Amino acid sequence: MKTEHHFNGFFAVSFIFLLFAGLMVFLPKAARAESPEEWFEDGREAVEAAMKLKHDRKHAKNVILFIGDGMGVSTVTAARILDGQIKGATGEENLLSFEKLPYLALSKTYNTNQQVPDSAGAMTAIVTGVKTRAGLIAVNQDVIRGDYLTVSGNELTTILEIAENSGMSTGVVTTTRVTHATPAATYAHSPERNWEDDHDLPADALAADFPDIARQLIEFPYGDGLEVVLGGGRRSFLPRTISDPEYPAKTGERDDGRYLAEEWQDKNPLSAYVWNRTQFNAIDPYRTEHLLGLFEPGHMNYEHDRGGDAAGEPSLSEMTSKAIDILSKNQKGFFLMVEGGRIDHASHAGNAFRALTEAIEFSNAVKTAIEKINREETLIIVTADHSHVFTMAGYPTRGNDILGKVIGNDSSGESLTDYATDANGLPYTTLGYANGPGYIPGDRPDLTGVDTADPDYKQEATLPSHSETHSGEDVAVYAGGPGASLLHGVQEQNVIYHIIAEALKTE
Repeated sequence: MKTEHHFNGFFAVSFIFLLFAGLMVFLPKAARAESPEEWFEDGREAVEAAMKLKHDRKHAKNVILFIGDGMGVSTVTAARILDGQIKGATGEENLLSFEKLPYLALSKTYNTNQQVPDSAGAMTAIVTGVKTRAGLIAVNQDVIRGDYLTVSGNELTTILEIAENSGMSTGVVTTTRVTHATPAATYAHSPERNWEDDHDLPADALAADFPDIARQLIEFPYGDGLEVVLGGGRRSFLPRTISDPEYPAKTGERDDGRYLAEEWQDKNPLSAYVWNRTQFNAIDPYRTEHLLGLFEPGHMNYEHDRGGDAAGEPSLSEMTSKAIDILSKNQKGFFLMVEGGRIDHASHAGNAFRALTEAIEFSNAVKTAIEKINREETLIIVTADHSHVFTMAGYPTRGNDILGKVIGNDSSGESLTDYATDANGLPYTTLGYANGPGYIPGDRPDLTGVDTADPDYKQEATLPSHSETHSGEDVAVYAGGPGASLLHGVQEQNVIYHIIAEALKTE
């Protein structure tokens, strides 16, 4: 009996130990007791995991291309920390969903005529395999911006068009207007990114019946057209004679009288057009073949503000999920582009809070996709079109509020209680912008009593600018699934297209 008691006790203790060890794996590092031994063991485990990676050169049935617009490395780092801090950890040890993908490269983002790119030229490179000028939509660098006469013969074929021609289903999901530069580059060809509807066209292009971007979406000639288009930009699909369904005081923006949203339904069997959350939620993806969702006249609301929208808007994660449900019915596979477009807009506004919370929701959308798809047959690529002049500085102590003011360490390496100060004795934030609307003329303000974590706070900027600008450094490309191992090193941005094409074996 004594031996049996000892035997059972041993297994009870062992079970508790194993259970504890298993739970430790899922705890954020800061929630555990860090030790030199643990750091060493974690490093070795990372190498062992890398040694088990296999170069998967199998055919990819599906491709999901995620674009975090303006999501440079500093934005990813700060969003990672904020996400971790929201979850109750110090944040630095956290990883966003796409940072767990096994393959990584750096992408050189310059346009053919600019060191610092714009989204139109950068996205064109990503989806056509050819770099081009800033402001151009899926046309090559021989096109003169704003001159429709130079377009003919210089159009570039996009990976979405190739997918449609091969019988795959295709979709575009964004939090911007669906006619904005990044989504437009997948399906339209234009010498000017701002020609989103006919009201935007100059007189000569209008007289020549050059198609605006919204019209090109509806008249898309490849395959049976895009199966899913979700985002904002309703005004470019409604005529001026019709009031906006959500804001009756506003009307559509089209001067030609065409109601493109209705034309979408007339053109496509088993199709639907929705403009609010209730209608979106009611869509049965297994009975719907073509879905157009336009949830705002302009861009969709920031994730932080989405709950205040009277008509209701789906999140980026929800739109991604619905799109996958519709597209994955096609046995020939699908191509889906998902853009977290308002990461970019928040940084242009000098507002780190919204830029980072948009990046976190973008990460949630990637996580949603990973959980829904078959990872053995789906290539997922996550990248940015460009970066922003967004900085992290000041030697803050571990776990310091990423949106807060810097608290440093003392000479022994332990956290202080007072704010770190600049050369004039004033506190400052970890996050800032090199230019933008957060510039304050004259002497720096005293931020001691300022809530820099407020959602509406604009980070300080070094140079005055009505809108903060893009930056020109490389951005990261994360990938997983068949074909992902082709990503390596430092690559030109247009290589991303060729990796997708090789994975789909379309060339």
